[in-house]
Amino acid sequence: MPEPTSGRQLVRDQRTEEDRRVDNLRDTTEGLTSLEARTRLDHYGRNALKEEERSVWSELLSHFWGPIPWMIEAALLLTALTARWADFGIILALLLLNGGVGFWEEHQARSAIAALKQRLARRAEVNRDGEWRWLAAEELVPGDLVRIRRGELVPADGRVAQGECEADESALTGESLPVGKRPGEDMYSPAVVSRGAVALRVLATGEHTQFGRAAELAGRQAPRSHFQRAIVRIGRYLIALAVALVGVIVVVSLLRGTGLVHTLEFALVVTIASIPVALPAVLSVTMAVGARHLAKRDAVVSHLPAVEEMAGVDVLCADKTGTITRNELAVAEVAVLDGQGEQRVLRQAALTAERDAGDPIDAAVLAATDTGRLSDWRVTEFTPFDSSRKYARADLRAPDGTTTRVAKGAVQAILDLAHAEQHVRDRVEERTRAFADRGYRALAVAHADNRGWSVSGVLGLQDPPRQDSRDTLHRAHELGVRVTMITGDRAEIAHEIAHDVGMGTDIMESSRIEALHGDQLAETVERTDGFAQVVPEDKYRIVEAFQHRDHIVGMTGDGVNDAPALRRADVGIAVAGATDAARAASDIVLLAPGLSTIVEAIHRSREVFRRMKNYAIYRIAETIRVVVFVTATIVIYDFFPVTPVQVVLLAILNDAAILAIAYDRVRAAPRPQRWNLDEVTIVASALGLAGVVSSLLLVWLALGPLELTRTTTQTLIYLKLSVAGHFTVFVARTRERFWSHRPAWILLAAVVGTQMLATAIAGLGLLMEPLGWGLIGLAWAWAAVWFFILDQLKVVVYRALDRRARAWPG
Repeated sequence: MPEPTSGRQLVRDQRTEEDRRVDNLRDTTEGLTSLEARTRLDHYGRNALKEEERSVWSELLSHFWGPIPWMIEAALLLTALTARWADFGIILALLLLNGGVGFWEEHQARSAIAALKQRLARRAEVNRDGEWRWLAAEELVPGDLVRIRRGELVPADGRVAQGECEADESALTGESLPVGKRPGEDMYSPAVVSRGAVALRVLATGEHTQFGRAAELAGRQAPRSHFQRAIVRIGRYLIALAVALVGVIVVVSLLRGTGLVHTLEFALVVTIASIPVALPAVLSVTMAVGARHLAKRDAVVSHLPAVEEMAGVDVLCADKTGTITRNELAVAEVAVLDGQGEQRVLRQAALTAERDAGDPIDAAVLAATDTGRLSDWRVTEFTPFDSSRKYARADLRAPDGTTTRVAKGAVQAILDLAHAEQHVRDRVEERTRAFADRGYRALAVAHADNRGWSVSGVLGLQDPPRQDSRDTLHRAHELGVRVTMITGDRAEIAHEIAHDVGMGTDIMESSRIEALHGDQLAETVERTDGFAQVVPEDKYRIVEAFQHRDHIVGMTGDGVNDAPALRRADVGIAVAGATDAARAASDIVLLAPGLSTIVEAIHRSREVFRRMKNYAIYRIAETIRVVVFVTATIVIYDFFPVTPVQVVLLAILNDAAILAIAYDRVRAAPRPQRWNLDEVTIVASALGLAGVVSSLLLVWLALGPLELTRTTTQTLIYLKLSVAGHFTVFVARTRERFWSHRPAWILLAAVVGTQMLATAIAGLGLLMEPLGWGLIGLAWAWAAVWFFILDQLKVVVYRALDRRARAWPG
C-alpha cells in the first residue's frame, strides 16, 4: 500500500501552476475578485472540515456481527425453536447489552472531529474586489488576502504578505512560546495572533490545511485493541469447538433415529454451554472496577478497554508541553551586565509588564520578581510591545521622586535602543547564544538615566519541567516502559528538558523522518530518544511506526495537535488542562497535572489484566469441561447428563458469582503484559479436559456401581459441575499452588454463597430430582479431590510452558 501524502506536501501542492502565476503577478496588497473567488471555491471546495455521514442503524447493527454475537444469536434461535422463552429473554438481554456498549464506543471519533471544528475561525476580513470586507471563513479560497489582528484566529494556512506579528501555534504544534512571523513566512490555522497584525495570503483551505489533516487523522477508526482481538480469538476458538461438537451430536442422533425435537434439545444444551454469554459483561465489570480505582486518583477512563490495554504499554510517547513540563513560561536564568543584581534587572523588566493582558512572558517575569516592591514605583507613561518596535517601555517615578525609564524586548531591538557599544553587544550576543544552546528564549532589559540608555541584563525564559517528572520517568523505566519525548518545540529546547529530567538526549528533528516510510521509519523511530519540531501528522506516524514494531503504545497530550496521535495510540491519555479535541480523542483523561498518575494507571491496569487473564482461563476451561463432557456422555451413553434448565442454572449462578473476580487480590506484573492466547488456551484446555475425565468417571460410578436413576444422576452431575466449576476459579487465579496467594474475601464469599444455593437447589429438588445428603457429600468430595489434582496439573503445565519459552524465546 503506498504511503499517504504528507500534510506538508498537500499544503505545497494544493495550488496549481496557474495559481502560482496569478499570485506572483499580484501585488501584496491586492486580493481576489469575486469571479476568481467563485471559480476557486468550485475547484477547492469550502474552507471547512468534511464529515462522513453514516446511518445510525448501520452503526448499531455492525455491533451484532462477530464471533461472540454469532454464538449468542445461535442460542437465541435454538431457544426460540424449542420454545424456551425464559432462556430466550435472558440471552437476548445480554446480546443487547453487549451491542449497546460497542455502539456507544464508536461515537468517540465523531466527538473528536466535533471538538476540532470548534477551534476553527468563523469569520475573516478578506480583500475582495479591491476592498476589505468580513466574510464567513468557509468562503476563503487559495489566493485570498486576509487581515488578522491581535487575538484573532488564523482562518487558513498561508504566507505573511505584509506586517509582522507573534503567533501562538500551540494548538497545532504544541510549541510553548509564541513564534515571530515576518513577510514570506508561513502561518497555520488555527494559530492565534498574540502580538501585531499581518495580511496573509491564503495557500491552503479546509481539509488540505495542516489542521484539516489533523482532523482527518483524528477521525480515523482507532486500531482494534489487543483486548478486542483476544476476545475475537477466544470467540472463534469456542465457535469451532461448539460447531464440531454439535455436528457430532447431530450425526450420532441421525444414526440412532433420535427425533428432531430431541436432537435440537441436545444441540441447544451444547450451544448454551459453549457460549461465554457473560464473558463481555464479566470483563467489562473487571475493567470498570479498575476504572473506578483510577478515578479516585484523578484519571477518568472514557474507553474501558484502555484499562486493560495499559497493562501492555511498553512505549509511552510523551508530549513535552504540559506533560513533562508545566506549560507555562518561567525565568530560568538572569544574566546581569551592569552589576546591579538579579532582582533589580527583574524589577525593571516587571515594570514594563501588562499585568492583566494574559501575556505569558509578562506573567513569567512578574512571577520571578519581588512584586511587593513594585507598588512603590509609579508608571507615568507606558508604551506597550509592538511587533514593529519589538520592545515595551515605561517612564517611571521612583519612591524618592526621581524619574527613570525602563524597557524590555527582543535582544537586537534593546541593543539598538541603547546604542550599545560593540563590547556590550558581544557580551549580550554571547549570553544569547548560550541561552539558545540550552533552549532558552532571550529577553533583554535596559534602563535609562541622565546619561542615556544602557543594557541591564538578559533574561533566559523556558517552560520548566514539572517537579515530579524525573522521579515519574524513573518509575516508568522500572516498570519496563520506555518514554519517548515528542514536541513541536525546537530541538535545543527538547534536548535541554530531556537532560533535566534524565531522559535520553538523542533528539531528532521531524524533517529528518519526513521522507522515511515502512521499516526504515520504524527502525529510526525505535532507536531515537525523542522528536522535535513535529506537526500532528508526524506524531501520528511516530506512534504508527512503534506499533509497526509490535509495541503497545501510550500517547500523552493536551492540544489539538495531539488529537490524531492520541486517537491512533493503543492508549491515548489527555493530560490535565487538555483541550476538548484531545479529550475526545483519548481513552483516559487525567485531572491532576504531571505523569505520576500514568504510572499508577499502569500498575492498576496490570492488576486488571491479571484478573481478566485468570477469568479467561477459567471460562475456557469451564466451557471445555461442560461441552465436551455433555457431548461425550450423549455419544457414549445416549444420555443427557444435565438438562437445559440445569445448564442455564450453571451459567447464571457461576457467572454471577464470578463477577467478584473483578475485586480479587492479585499481584501486578513487574513488566508489560499482553495476551498470550497460546498459553491461556493450553492451560485452560488441560484443566478442562481433566474436568471431562472427572465428570465421565462420576457418570460411570453413578450409573454403574451406585445404580442411580438417570434423573438422580443428572442432579448429582449438576451439583458436581457447579461446585467443581468454582473450585476451578481458585486453580486458575495463580501460576503456583492455589495457596501461594490468598483470594479476596469477596470472591471467597461469592463462591461459598452460590454453592450453598446450588446445594440447596439440588437437595430440595427445585426444577430437578432431589438429592440425599450422602450424594450431596459425594459431589462435594469428588469436586474437592479433583481440585487438588487440577492444581498440580496446572503447575506442571506452566512449568512445561516456561521451559519451552526458555528453549525457544522467539
